[in-house]
Amino acid sequence: MEVKLFIREHCPECPAAMRACEGIANLSVYDLADLHGLVEASSLGVRNTPSVVVVDSAGREVAGWRGETPAAAELRAVLAN
Repeated sequence: MEVKLFIREHCPECPAAMRACEGIANLSVYDLADLHGLVEASSLGVRNTPSVVVVDSAGREVAGWRGETPAAAELRAVLAN
């Protein structure tokens, strides 16, 4: 599984989302101010930051938190399954 974290530079909640994702091996971080990040966000229906989306090896969404920060334990529980 892959965790995709969507952030913006001046987002007040993004540092907490980054902390929740610390230590995750398969983490990709996308900045919505960047074209690549915006394209990836659009493909997953992400419009707000922070957002965290977990996808399986086929690219299907397993879990997602859009415009909110997941609890680190909740995120890791999804990854453990």
